[in-house]
Amino acid sequence: MQVVTELAHSIKEEEQVWIPLSDGTRLAARIWRPASSDAEAVPAILEFIPYRQRDLTARRDSINHPYLAGHGYACARVDLRGSGDSEGVLSDEYLDQELQDGEEVLAWLAEQPWCNGRTGMMGISWGGFNALQIAARRPPSLAAIAALSCSDDRYADDVHYMGGCLLSDNLSWASTMFAYTSCPPDPASVGGGWRAQWFERLAGSGLWLEEWLRHQRRDAYWRHGSVCEDYGRIQCPVFAVSGWADGYSNAVFRLMEHLNVPRLGLIGPWSHKYPHLGEPGPPIGFLQELVRWWDHWLKNVDTGVMDGPMLRTWMQESMPPSTSYEERPGRWVGEPSWPSPHVDRVRCPLGQNLIARPGDKPQSRPLSIKSPLSLGQFAGKWCSYNAPPDLPYDQREEDGGALVFDTDPLAERCELLGGPVADLNLEVDRPVAMLAVRLSDIDPDGRATRVTYGLLNLCHRDGHAEPRPLEPGNRYQVRVQLNGVAQAFPPGHKIRMALSSSYWPLAWPPPEPVRLTVHPQASALILPIRSIREPDELPSAPFGAPEGTPPLASTQLQPGEGQWTVSRDLVGYESMLEVVKDLGVVRFEGIDLAVTRRAYERYSWTADDFGSTRGEVEWNMAFERGDWSVRTRTRTVLTSTEVDFDLHAELDAFEGNTRVYSRNWQRRIPRDHT
Repeated sequence: MQVVTELAHSIKEEEQVWIPLSDGTRLAARIWRPASSDAEAVPAILEFIPYRQRDLTARRDSINHPYLAGHGYACARVDLRGSGDSEGVLSDEYLDQELQDGEEVLAWLAEQPWCNGRTGMMGISWGGFNALQIAARRPPSLAAIAALSCSDDRYADDVHYMGGCLLSDNLSWASTMFAYTSCPPDPASVGGGWRAQWFERLAGSGLWLEEWLRHQRRDAYWRHGSVCEDYGRIQCPVFAVSGWADGYSNAVFRLMEHLNVPRLGLIGPWSHKYPHLGEPGPPIGFLQELVRWWDHWLKNVDTGVMDGPMLRTWMQESMPPSTSYEERPGRWVGEPSWPSPHVDRVRCPLGQNLIARPGDKPQSRPLSIKSPLSLGQFAGKWCSYNAPPDLPYDQREEDGGALVFDTDPLAERCELLGGPVADLNLEVDRPVAMLAVRLSDIDPDGRATRVTYGLLNLCHRDGHAEPRPLEPGNRYQVRVQLNGVAQAFPPGHKIRMALSSSYWPLAWPPPEPVRLTVHPQASALILPIRSIREPDELPSAPFGAPEGTPPLASTQLQPGEGQWTVSRDLVGYESMLEVVKDLGVVRFEGIDLAVTRRAYERYSWTADDFGSTRGEVEWNMAFERGDWSVRTRTRTVLTSTEVDFDLHAELDAFEGNTRVYSRNWQRRIPRDHT
């Protein structure tokens, strides 16, 4: 990233601003704005998230917000109620209270003498979610949003469930927020009342995973905050962004298709990162694109930002399988709309372990599989959080426990853009079953690079609101939607579809092993094939080089550690996946604060005992300045029987070496067709 120090406007930074809410709660904010805004008001841009603007996101914020402020905007980075230095308690994501608070913050910004009354919202992940959700509430000052790495559907396409299957990231993400909500405010910011605020959080934030497990189907809990329930509620322009290694690329397609407002979509090769910081690369000059976006919609300047295609995506070239990539070779392609007139949905019938050509009628007998519990250990994360190696590895070992269907070697280049669909006629031998569908690129040496995948809890075959058990032996026609992708397959390569009846530990397995039988003659793979046009309507380099303002000064006091280990004991047949994400100890020089963050995840199982699956996540957080030293330890363990999920959690808080708070949870939650 190119560090920019000379901008059009000199910047005034207000490090500690308190925004009052109508119920008396105060939210902590940091604001960057042009010095000239004292005399000439400017539009304001809000990022509203729970990740501690004073320390945990301070470095990223210092790259993004001063840059935008230097281009003529007042940028506010505000901690949600109950997070960072803000007052109150945060007890779940996207509560109505949070969205009301966001509306009040926007109104407060619009009323400031340095704001001209026009506002925007931006954010990645949580900040993208609530930007969409608050836009659907139509606050009067909100003129446009930029929503990155987020979803319009909180049940079907978020970290919790996928196709009605419980994701292990549900446990991982709940454990992250369990740790974050246990952290204290900074005494240097809030004063002597910090300890009372901390204990209020420790006692009141709760165990979010319990709530999420009590809603295993699409109900009112998940419909709240899912803007797909009524896209028409959003009436301001939307810039939707994600990456192919991210977990949220599907929402960009849906927003382009269903919104009825000016909109742009952008999907690059990146993981869960802002595109100017994007990995795998190449990163782009995304902040420049944001300036063009905001100038157009908040300043009425014709920047040409809306003149190009509606959707720009990075068409990825074939690569050998790897758990991490520095860069993904490819090119930018543009679509005038979505669905695109350049993409045809081609139905390829199935044969005996074969993906046939369109129009063929291959013969085949029924094929069955009972997948081993180990299938999925090379799946990587549901969402790559740029914590390599968290991408899927070579799929050949996984394919050994699956039903595999291959094309013949391709005679010419084939490009996919969008979400493939597996249309399958099948039967199972258990009332609760799941299906995992993987699409891989097979090179001439046989290496298998997973391109995309999809999951379906077969009890949700007719929808996620009212799951119904299956009748063993009955045949069902089901459609499994795979994640969207932009992928090129070279001549000589094959496209492979692999079907399995489990995919652990990416998704929690069904209560019992399942035998899955597929009837290929009544089944097909539907591929979104993009016609190759030369030249594409986008230039070879449609974006500038990544830019940003100088990152906040920090010092690495102790190194971090990263680990991703799959192991198997061939005596007791115990297997596990262990993940360590340790950021070490970092001191933020400007506030003389040392912060420690370490997460450990362990997913284990024994042979093919579906009752042995176990997920455990432990977090350690610490904050130190002089004589002030606090730390928290959280631990969450999830196991299951055929009928229940068993949840155990622990929270311990320390001042120095003295434990000052401790609480345990033990919960049993019935499985609901899961």
